[in-house]
Amino acid sequence: MRKYKVSDSELISLYINGNEEGFKELLNRHKNRVFTTIHLIVKDRYLAEDLLQETFIKAVNTIKSGRYNDEGKFLPWILRIGHNLAIDTFRRAKRYPTVLMEDGSNIFDTLEFAESPVEDKQITQDSVNKLKRHIQELPESQKQVLIMRSYLDMSFKEIADATGVSINTALGRMRYALINLKKKMTENSLAYDKNNYPR
Repeated sequence: MRKYKVSDSELISLYINGNEEGFKELLNRHKNRVFTTIHLIVKDRYLAEDLLQETFIKAVNTIKSGRYNDEGKFLPWILRIGHNLAIDTFRRAKRYPTVLMEDGSNIFDTLEFAESPVEDKQITQDSVNKLKRHIQELPESQKQVLIMRSYLDMSFKEIADATGVSINTALGRMRYALINLKKKMTENSLAYDKNNYPR
């Protein structure tokens, strides 16, 4: 097999037809790129190695089950799996992000959530849950940047490298994410109690 002339699609076909070398070559061809993407997010070599293994196991299971749609884009697909696994790891580990607005203030400081000291704890947790829900409702590109910045404390250069966009694009997505998030939370608060959340 002259590997340099064999495409990813051909290697997948070989693997589906029982040639284990097909997937072995895919692994060797792309593991460094996938590892780098994961490591940029988790910043822990051992965790990145575990997630790399989990990424390729997930890919194998998807291919074997016949759910992989071969459009000649194996690398972007496998990178997305690794990226999502890395972010999910942090989501589980961290209860909620510190979302800072463009002026540096915490998003919770821009809205009045608690009225009674007795209810503070419950209201704050409710607000955290609402924040998580609103983050999930953002467009995928905006949600991705906001999570990487707010949950993972990644720099915009790291975000740009991990997502394959320019720093300006990453900054723009973050800005629109914050605008949309603040709008969602403000509308939610107004709908909840117009008297306590005046314009």
